[in-house]
Amino acid sequence: MSRSDHSRPRRRRRLRTAAGLCVLLALAGYLVVRFESMGGGGAPHCTAADSAGDGSPGGSRRTYDMTPEQAANAATIAAVGVAKGLPDRAVTIALATAMQESALRNLDHGDRDSLGLFQQRPSQGWGTPEQIQDPVYSAGIFYDRLVKVKGYSRLPLTEAAQKVQLSGYPQAYAKHEPDATVLTAAFAGSGELTCGGPAPAAPGDPQRVRGELERILGRSGLHAFPEKPAAAAGGAQAADAEVALAEKPDGGEQAARGSRAVAGWAIANAPSLGIARVSYADRSWVAGEKKGRWQPAGADAKGGADTRGAQRGQVRIFVKG
Repeated sequence: MSRSDHSRPRRRRRLRTAAGLCVLLALAGYLVVRFESMGGGGAPHCTAADSAGDGSPGGSRRTYDMTPEQAANAATIAAVGVAKGLPDRAVTIALATAMQESALRNLDHGDRDSLGLFQQRPSQGWGTPEQIQDPVYSAGIFYDRLVKVKGYSRLPLTEAAQKVQLSGYPQAYAKHEPDATVLTAAFAGSGELTCGGPAPAAPGDPQRVRGELERILGRSGLHAFPEKPAAAAGGAQAADAEVALAEKPDGGEQAARGSRAVAGWAIANAPSLGIARVSYADRSWVAGEKKGRWQPAGADAKGGADTRGAQRGQVRIFVKG
């Protein structure tokens, strides 16, 4: 066999390898474009992060990933606790309890007659099945019983949770404390929540959004809903309906804490409530843009002027029209 005969198979192998690499690169390019076009990540998802470290690779910042369902339930639990004026420790206990009992899902089943986020039992006086499967109600009654536990904020988390839940596995709550602490920081403290995925396709209902917030905030008295929020300005999104929330002048840090919880609640519930945009303090979040990250005030997600930024002490929620 001649030398040229030996070289032909090698050339064919190189050509096949090169063709294969081209296909892989084309596929990778498509996936990158797809990733970016859907807000970074394709399917809706949320990530909570605490305030430690700088978020860089190898840094000490802790994170916790969730589905939109889990994020929405966690946000409700946190917001109800904040609206009741309870400390971060109470919120962490409640979140860790729900993480153990339901993995932050609003279950319609459980051991015996247990239901909902906290697996509360109608037969044990927690409420009707319908009430227990209402996250606002179930979180509220958990906190109501927690605050009756003497010195709960100084107890080990698993002990405080057990005094409320009377679980058959009392030590199980402890393993969730680190992640629950991250969630508390993201929703009520100096941490951050990001939620990626596509922008809502169907219109939302601003009255439903306001109604849910009114239920969550209850009688806290630290916020008001302006009757005539500032009109949306510019672009095709001008038809988006707005729900605005303003801190009362004497609300102080507790009102600011409530606003942070509401802003987190809004982006966590964006897929189910048709929320297209949220502005709070000096930042804005736009569904389907920038991989679900908050952006600085002064520019919208596409680099233009941000005409719908929030003023100090205000949360602005825009529902797709």
